[in-house]
Amino acid sequence: MAIFTNQATLSYQDNVVNSNIVTGEILEAISATKTAVIDTYGAGDVITYIVSIVNSSAAPFNGLVVTDDLGAYTFGETTLVPLDYVADSVRYYVNGAIQASPVVTYGTDLVISGINIPAGGNAVLVYETRANEYAPPSEGSIVNTAEVSGGGLSEPVTATETVTPESGLSLTISKSVCPAVVTDNGQLTYTFVIQNTGNTASVAADNIVVSDTFRPVLNPITVTLDGSVLADTEYSYDNTTGAFSTVSGVINVPAATYSQDPVTGVWNVTPGIAVLEVTGTV
Repeated sequence: MAIFTNQATLSYQDNVVNSNIVTGEILEAISATKTAVIDTYGAGDVITYIVSIVNSSAAPFNGLVVTDDLGAYTFGETTLVPLDYVADSVRYYVNGAIQASPVVTYGTDLVISGINIPAGGNAVLVYETRANEYAPPSEGSIVNTAEVSGGGLSEPVTATETVTPESGLSLTISKSVCPAVVTDNGQLTYTFVIQNTGNTASVAADNIVVSDTFRPVLNPITVTLDGSVLADTEYSYDNTTGAFSTVSGVINVPAATYSQDPVTGVWNVTPGIAVLEVTGTV
């Protein structure tokens, strides 16, 4: 809706008289909404957007253009774009019926041209984007705006959606052995490195457990977590079968930390790490 005002003047002889001010409004014939199918994201996740455009007038609108800024934001003296358009993902519907693919141009912005909406009808655009290295991985959000223009519109119509980084753990584990060659009755150490690239530290209720079966069987063993010796009540071990397992909740892993490169704007992730070591005699 746009408000307008208007005032007339009357001139006669050497006099000027102003009329009263009248106020009116123009109802927007086109309205738009933008929705993310899932409103959280992780690194590299695909985010699907739905742009719905409604024509409430008695006349059709043809040749509309939808421009999506893909979440662009200012960083220093440059502009960073945290979303990449997924090629060939646009789907275009009019009154619920699938249409031929519109013209799609992808540069800094995503531009979708040739959108036609009949009188009293609607159009829906569905397309996919992918979070890239400029997407905030922890605090912050991606604020994404689509603008509808052209087609005889007096002013562009905009619709905005906000998505935020997902919270939680993201754990991986790697295992190494040292030495790789050991003699009978010699000692070796298995090292397990658990990394968390998530933005949440683990807690006991997350029930992290490391299990393994050592071949050959180690006997006896010593177990350390981040350099501290674990009590035998904090793990179980069968020195006959070599079956090993930590007690649930003993291992906790800190959250990752994040920093944005001051020059490139790329977000860097430093994983939180927990190191479990099992040393024993072959």
